[in-house]
This record gives sequence, structure tokens and C-alpha cells, in this order.
Amino acid sequence: MSMTLAELRDLAAAIKTEVGKAIVGQDEMIDQMLIAMVSEGHVLLEGPPGTAKTFIAQSFAIALGLDFGRIQFTPDLLPGDILGSNLFNFQTSEFTLTRGPIFCDLLLADEINRTPPKTQAALLEAMQERRVTLDGETHSLAESFMVVATQNPIENQGVYPLPEAQLDRFLFKLLVPYPSEQEEGAIVTRFGQRQGPPRPAELGVSAATNAKQLSQISAALDEVTVAQEIVDYVVRLVRSTREHAELAVGASPRAAVMLAGAARARAALQGRNYALPDDVKALAIPVLRHRLTLSPAAEIEGRDIEELVSELVESTEAPR
Repeated sequence: MSMTLAELRDLAAAIKTEVGKAIVGQDEMIDQMLIAMVSEGHVLLEGPPGTAKTFIAQSFAIALGLDFGRIQFTPDLLPGDILGSNLFNFQTSEFTLTRGPIFCDLLLADEINRTPPKTQAALLEAMQERRVTLDGETHSLAESFMVVATQNPIENQGVYPLPEAQLDRFLFKLLVPYPSEQEEGAIVTRFGQRQGPPRPAELGVSAATNAKQLSQISAALDEVTVAQEIVDYVVRLVRSTREHAELAVGASPRAAVMLAGAARARAALQGRNYALPDDVKALAIPVLRHRLTLSPAAEIEGRDIEELVSELVESTEAPR
């Protein structure tokens, strides 16, 4: 059974409604997480402690009706703690696979930058190919497998910068800001009189869909066209990051592919069967901010990655 664009748009609205029962504000972030889900991408959430990064991921998983797994990343975490291992069974004299928490639909990699790069690298194959290799044997993950990782700002103590290869596998890096005064008041009103930590299910969050229905999304995406002029625009924009004097490292071809795919997903979620330059412009910062590195001179001058991306978006000719 296939899904139409109208049905996909309605489904997205239903998911947002469920997540909104637990999360105050953050509408743009939820929209971008839905885009990542539709385009089969992974999301990195960055923000200071206490800004509900974990709670957002939990609520999102429940609203999607997905099997949820969580790994708390710590300095002593080992790759086997993520992937699992083959353990020898003395009764059968055979090795038995003990699956790690990565075998789920939506994996919350909590505080991912608190573990060394060796352990972070355990996610690389899973994020790119949706499979893991243990002792030379390949094991497939769920078709809907998605990583939502959280990290504290790099300025915090006890964190390890994510390797470039790891960062490049995230479709979006989304910044979780402190709420506005009005939103913070609503948060305190909603949760300040409750005992214990908030739980999405206790707040009425329920599944608006399931893995089987989500597998039909590709049919709706097939209706969306990314015209050649949009493709050319994406390529020009991404290539401009490699030629900018203030950037030591530009975006990869993978970034161009992901940006075009995300623009297509955004169009689909809005019920359109064609992508617009505005889709690309709206998603350029979350797609590119974690893939670019400032030159030493630009760092000394205090330049900001997001400002540079905005300037490149403005200076790159868009289709009319």
C-alpha cells in the first residue's frame, strides 16, 4: 500500500501534535526532525544540559511508534557495549550473538561526545549502511533505523570533538536553545508540580504511526521532483564552501546529496510535488554548520560558521 503526499502531510501534522503534548515550543526543530525521518537521515542535537534534548528524542520515538534504544555515552564505553558481542555458550559449545542496544528503530546516542573517538566510530557503518559487522559477520538493522544523538557544547568539560567522518554522517546538526521567557513559564507550569522526571507517555504522547506505515513514505517521495536547476543550485552552493578563503574545510559531495534529499523531503511534508530554492535555503544551515571548519585567520577574527553559510546562500545565484 502506498502513501500519497496529502496523507504524508496529515501524518506529519499528527506526529507534531503528539510530540507537542510533551514538548513546549521547538516547532522548527520538530519540523527538521520530521524531514530527517522522511529522508532517512540522522540528527545531532547540541545544547546545554537541561534543555530537554533527551526528552525530545524520547517523545519523537513514541510518536513514531518505533522501537526505542538508548545508549548513555561515557568515557569508558566500549564498541561492544553498542554493537553487542558473540559469547560462547558452554552448553551448546557454540557462539551466540548477544545484540547490543543499536539493534532498534530509533537510537538515542546520549551525550555522544563524552566517549572517545574509537567508541564513536562503532556507529559509522550503522549510520551509513544500516548494518553492523561483528566478528566478520554482517547483521542488518531496521529499515527505519535512525540515530538521534545529543551532545553538550564543545566548550564544556570532559567532551571529545566528534571526528569529521562521524559528523558528515549526520544530516542535520540542530541547536537546542534556551526557551523564551514565555516558553519557560509554560514549562514550569506544566512540569513544576509533577513528582519525578517527566515521561512522555504520562503526558499523553502516543503513537501516531508505526514502522510499517513509515515504510510507505518512499512512495510519497517518488511523487516529488527535484528539477535540474535545483540540483545545479545545490551543487553551486556546496562547492562554494570549498572555495571560500575563510573556510579550511568545505562540505563533501555527501552533503550535497543530503541537502537535495532534505529539500525534497521538506517539499513532500508541505504537500508539494516539487522542490523550491526556498527549501534549499531553509535547510542549508542545519545541513552545513557541522561540516565546515573555519580557517585559523577566520577563527582569530571571531567569524561564525552560520553567518558564513548565510552569506554563501545570499551570494550563490538561485533559480528563479
